[in-house]
Amino acid sequence: MVSPLVTVACLFLPLLLLIFFQNRKGKNSKFPPGPRGLPIVGNLLSVDSTTLHLQLWELSKKYGPIVSLRFGSRKAIAVCTSELAREVLKDRDLECCGRPKLLGQQTLFFKGYDVIFSPYGEFWREIRKICVLNVLSQKQVSTFSPIRHSELKDMMKRISRNASSGKPYNFTEATISLTSTIICRILFGRSYEDNEADGSRFYSLPGLTVHKRNPLHILPKRVI
Repeated sequence: MVSPLVTVACLFLPLLLLIFFQNRKGKNSKFPPGPRGLPIVGNLLSVDSTTLHLQLWELSKKYGPIVSLRFGSRKAIAVCTSELAREVLKDRDLECCGRPKLLGQQTLFFKGYDVIFSPYGEFWREIRKICVLNVLSQKQVSTFSPIRHSELKDMMKRISRNASSGKPYNFTEATISLTSTIICRILFGRSYEDNEADGSRFYSLPGLTVHKRNPLHILPKRVI
């Protein structure tokens, strides 16, 4: 019979080796300074997505305008000044325009072959051209202006009613609802609110598919 101590050692040995190689690799990297994270998870538990901008600002005071973070096995760099952001997004945009290939993105968005997640290159330029000419052209956009005006008018009425009653109004939910309704009316010819059960499900889908963290994203690629 195998000793429980041997079983525990076999379970924790791969974990200890992973921590060792992660720390060894981190010491030799040329990443900017940043807060020291926990083994395996890195800075994942110390970051609050609701106040991320404030946390990054506080970190920039300690570590400088470029801060390095680690989420599991993935490293991230935060640029915390407008001057550096302009350099990254404008002057060096071709060097920084890529996106990491995440499992959720590959599963939900046609393996990343769409105008949002496709890597920069000839294919992306071609589908962007098709999108601009056939979907976002001035003529095509103006075709749906009555729908946009109608939904905006309805939203303004709801805001006015809430203001008159003195009740608080959630603009985040209102904006998501407005966008979802406009998209539904353009694609399907009716509002998602027409059917209460389906409407509630449709409204919650973006949060379930996009906003939720996927634990697989922090694992090394070779593990996935």
